[in-house]
Amino acid sequence: METIRAHRFGPPDVLVLEEVPVPRPGPGQILIKVESAGVNFSDVKRRRNDSYPFPTPLPYTPGGEVAGTVEALGEGVEGPPLGTPVFGLVGGDGSNGYAQFALANAPGVVPIPPGVSADVASGLVIAGSAAVLILRESARLQVGETVFVPGAAGGVGGYAVQIAKLLGAATVIGAASTPEKRAAVLALGADHAVDYSRADWPDRVREVTNGGGVDVALEMGGGALFEQSLACLAPFGRIVVYGSSSGEPLRLGAEGIEGLFYNPSPNQSLVSFNLGLWFGMRPEVAVGALRTLIGFVASGQVQVPIGHVLPLRRAAEAHRMLEGRQTTGKIVLKPWASA
Repeated sequence: METIRAHRFGPPDVLVLEEVPVPRPGPGQILIKVESAGVNFSDVKRRRNDSYPFPTPLPYTPGGEVAGTVEALGEGVEGPPLGTPVFGLVGGDGSNGYAQFALANAPGVVPIPPGVSADVASGLVIAGSAAVLILRESARLQVGETVFVPGAAGGVGGYAVQIAKLLGAATVIGAASTPEKRAAVLALGADHAVDYSRADWPDRVREVTNGGGVDVALEMGGGALFEQSLACLAPFGRIVVYGSSSGEPLRLGAEGIEGLFYNPSPNQSLVSFNLGLWFGMRPEVAVGALRTLIGFVASGQVQVPIGHVLPLRRAAEAHRMLEGRQTTGKIVLKPWASA
């Protein structure tokens, strides 16, 4: 079968197309014939060997989410039947999805309902389920609260804008860096869209909340962006950190954590989020989030914008686009498509 592998860490060009044997499912596993593989920023971080919760042994096949059909069942797995359209998290460490066949642990595989395409389903597992879990489990979003979503034109952010509304948020403020992306954020249902390439964007968030700040803030930038997001929080607000796209560590100013006890907006919470540990340690909750999400999608309540669909051999190009913030919507790789 064809697969994408990296034999060293580095720029996108380390991703190369290779021929390898089709894997066999072990006990508790399902072999999926991959029709669509989602591309995520976590794939970029692992390719660069950035800080990541799981080790990345070389050679390595990226990709944590796929959609396709059940090809084979491992020992002890009773279904879904062969040929069933499914989507799910692949690889015990969230890897091996950029391939024509991929292995998944059976509990993380969910049937695709009628009317949902493989391209759409392939984008739900990581970014979509993360958005549900962050808002519902980590942030404990309550009806009537205000939510700030960075990177709201793509990935987790695009889902979070829509799901926050479905979970009862009264006001959703999305952030994006270009006028086109901010227009896309508003089209997803955000009440306001701010330009977070401007140094004064926290002032804009405060302005649209009449100075009160937001109850829930998502944070994925790291560095100074974390401090700026923290400045947007209302009293009793919660900030959930789920990434660091800048590659910079979180900063809390000279006073650090101690400063939180004395700031003008006390009783705020800082929560870290790691999707892999939800699937690994609380799989019933994580798969429940997936089922909630696929229900939203099948009913038309959540839209999944597809930005680019590329053949598998163009995986390096997909990474360049994602790393350069050149996309709006999901990037999908097609393992069986010709160049």
